[in-house]
Amino acid sequence: MNREERTVILLERLPKMYPDARCLLEYDGSAERLLISTILSARTTDDAVNRVAPLLWSRVGDLRGLAGASRDLVEDIVHPLGFFRSKAKAVQEAAAWVLDRGSVPGSMEELVRIPGVGRKTAGVVLGEVFGVPAIIVDTHVGRLAGRLDLARVRDPDRIEAKLRSVVPMEAWTSFSHQLGFHGRRVCTSRAPDCTSCGLNDVCPRRGVPG
Repeated sequence: MNREERTVILLERLPKMYPDARCLLEYDGSAERLLISTILSARTTDDAVNRVAPLLWSRVGDLRGLAGASRDLVEDIVHPLGFFRSKAKAVQEAAAWVLDRGSVPGSMEELVRIPGVGRKTAGVVLGEVFGVPAIIVDTHVGRLAGRLDLARVRDPDRIEAKLRSVVPMEAWTSFSHQLGFHGRRVCTSRAPDCTSCGLNDVCPRRGVPG
């Protein structure tokens, strides 16, 4: 079975396996707040961000308040998320950038110009707020792309390019969320549950431990 044939099966099965697949970051519907939460989500869980983000906004109020807050205050609030110094710097610089521009842009090219924003963060904002299809390569999607032999590379940008080449554009965002849910619930990093996996019969298990 080649990569294209396997992808067709995944596109058929994953929506049935994960009809609830979605972005798990909680926000008020604004691009600004989702942008900040996604920056904060690097190397931590969405649940952790969902606990910290409301506290951050309760202390700074809005984007202008975030940009103008003391660095020590922001670092103290985001400390539980890890990498708190770099994250505090990133969200404050991103807030200042958006304020200067006037709004969060709706294109990949513009979003990745924001300090602290890479293609993953931009993809989340595009898919969730603007309805623009995007392949979102988080740690789960990257891991499963390898195990399912959809991409024999580790660089997130190259994984994205590989997935874009085999997944129809209209399914980019949903496919990303579905793979992410599968990675959280079944195909975990250290102890994947291959026995009960609904993709067991089509998975090459590249790099699967054990």
